[in-house]
Amino acid sequence: MDQQSYIPATTLSADDFAGKRSGARDSLLLTAQFRVDGEDVGTVRVRNLSAGGLMAEYTGPVGLRTPVEIEVRGVGWVKGKIAWAAEGRVGVAFDNEIDPKLARKPVGGGTQTPAYVKPIFTRR
Repeated sequence: MDQQSYIPATTLSADDFAGKRSGARDSLLLTAQFRVDGEDVGTVRVRNLSAGGLMAEYTGPVGLRTPVEIEVRGVGWVKGKIAWAAEGRVGVAFDNEIDPKLARKPVGGGTQTPAYVKPIFTRR
């Protein structure tokens, strides 16, 4: 990683980038697996998601335009690059747009409530 593209997390705030983004963002809280430059760095919390990118909590050192991959629930692994890093959060710009509504779909597919969850009513 070249030193000129690295931004210390204390230099900027997420608000410094608010005017540079476009598109609707969906605020949410998801956990996702995260890879930086092909290396698995563990789980991150995704704070907002749009068709073109996301914001996640990540405190590790990372440079601008570093290639990343993130496993978005309902979408799968998505490739992108670091757009900004500030205050323990990173912005990821996706290489290809996704449908962010897929991340909001329910995980379970059942249509019936299991018997052990239903309340017991007795006759008097």
